[in-house]
Amino acid sequence: MLTVTGLTAVATALAEPVLEIAYDQQVRRLTRAQLLAYSSLDTIDIPADVAYGRAMRYQAIPITALLPRLSQAGTMQFTASDGFVANIPAALLAGGKGNAQAWLAIESSDGVWPPLKVGGASAGPFYLVWLTPGKSGISTEQWPYKIARIADAPPLEIRHPQLIPKAPLPIDSAERRGLQVYMTNCAVCHQINGGGDAQIGPDLNKPFNPTEYFQESFLRRFIREPASVRTWPQRTMPGFSPSIISDDSLNDLLRYLRQMAKERTH
Repeated sequence: MLTVTGLTAVATALAEPVLEIAYDQQVRRLTRAQLLAYSSLDTIDIPADVAYGRAMRYQAIPITALLPRLSQAGTMQFTASDGFVANIPAALLAGGKGNAQAWLAIESSDGVWPPLKVGGASAGPFYLVWLTPGKSGISTEQWPYKIARIADAPPLEIRHPQLIPKAPLPIDSAERRGLQVYMTNCAVCHQINGGGDAQIGPDLNKPFNPTEYFQESFLRRFIREPASVRTWPQRTMPGFSPSIISDDSLNDLLRYLRQMAKERTH
């Protein structure tokens, strides 16, 4: 029979957040306490935090301490508990002199982070943050929070070839550049032709492509500032300013979407 003390211990164990890391041919499940005990744990200041929109201070571990030999990996997949999935090139995470530095921030039980919105949850328990993100052109969608799992994986377009235009386009075409914009900023929530890891938002080609039901001026506005076109209580899509998706990159993204509308699978 469990005593009150025993029941408390069980409840605490069940409540302890766990991060699963599938990397380098092994799977590890690390509790928050284990991560907070890492010798490389440090306190870092993020001047312009993406999730909170202000300066934040975190206890964090350099991602290279968790994931050694990143330079030999291809893509790292960060899966959040809400279904958000970010596929980030390992080369970005590896950092190096003169580049952005990736850290895994850890929310401690006695240092709970603020809620992301009134009455909601925080960005914890695990959150990928960056020091000097501008040095490597880190997108806002490459700051996944509520992380539940980190895994190495083949590139998204290799696992889901239906994302790649089938038309014989030049390698430097706007449509192929647009695919890269899509994978960095849109595939974290959406699929195309049923291809992708995330399912937070709708498929962007089935049954219809947004280029088919939005006038172009409104589609551009929706991407830049969704709430200015339509909004609802459960809306989670952020806006993408020119500092995140430049005007040229937005043009490429729309070219890609229009091309995929011609290549819809059924």
